[in-house]
Amino acid sequence: MRQPITPMICRTRYPFHLPFLVLLTGFLFVSCEKFTGDQEIPAYLSVDSIYLSTDYSKQGTNSQNITDVWVYVDDEFLGAYELPARFPVLKSGTHAVKMWPGVKKNGISATRIAYEYYTPIQRNINFKEDSTSAAGILKTTYQTPAFFAWLEDFESAGLSLDTTQRSTAYIDKTPAGSPLTFQGSHSGIVRFDSIHDFLEVQTHEIYPIPLSSVFLEMNFNTTNTVTVGVITYGISTLAQTPIITLNRTNGVWKKIYIDLTTTLNAYTGMNSFRVYLGTFKDSDHQESMLLFDNFKIVTRKTN
Repeated sequence: MRQPITPMICRTRYPFHLPFLVLLTGFLFVSCEKFTGDQEIPAYLSVDSIYLSTDYSKQGTNSQNITDVWVYVDDEFLGAYELPARFPVLKSGTHAVKMWPGVKKNGISATRIAYEYYTPIQRNINFKEDSTSAAGILKTTYQTPAFFAWLEDFESAGLSLDTTQRSTAYIDKTPAGSPLTFQGSHSGIVRFDSIHDFLEVQTHEIYPIPLSSVFLEMNFNTTNTVTVGVITYGISTLAQTPIITLNRTNGVWKKIYIDLTTTLNAYTGMNSFRVYLGTFKDSDHQESMLLFDNFKIVTRKTN
């Protein structure tokens, strides 16, 4: 049986942190007593995986990296579990179960979250003691309020990323049929050598900073580190702020969910932003390459 993961913002058996060890010990005792109450033998629930279904024309690709499931039974938080998962449920009979797709915020295992822009899966499940109820493979979608401020899948004639004047390297598209392409006919590609050794690109459009949370989703495959950040704009000021540096993946495509929210609200008076990517060629490489696909800025409309 897989053990539940324990993200920083929750405990998998208890819905909140307790500030003192004495209180925590007391709650652990209560939990044990509950488990040996009227129902001594738990039922079990298993979840194999969760996949994403999208309206491609409006929401982009169905690429996802759903690693966990956050489970509520009768609106009570049961735990967060790494997929595939099988975990005990101290219930019998039919109960309402909500299973929320979970991801690693900023690609970090210690900051796992229930991704707010994916739709939770709801089922009425009949639990039986010492028996496993199999939820199997589940489907999620983007929630209706999700708004896609930017979509770039490198399939259109032009690009929605601009190379800055400082950049000596540039972003292009992989040729049709190239084995380097992740999905569709093209992905974004940047090649570094001794002359083209610095990249800085930014979104062509400037987007208003919303009142809701903002995530950048992207697929990447690199043999060079690359920094992702935002440029925020006020009436007469701007700030360029790095958020995360992506490590080399060396032939492996990865999907990441980057939280832009805190950085977008770090400076007062800022009202709009661009996303940027920038890096120098790593010094231990004569040549290196960056591959990108399926950029999305996901938020909610605030007006």
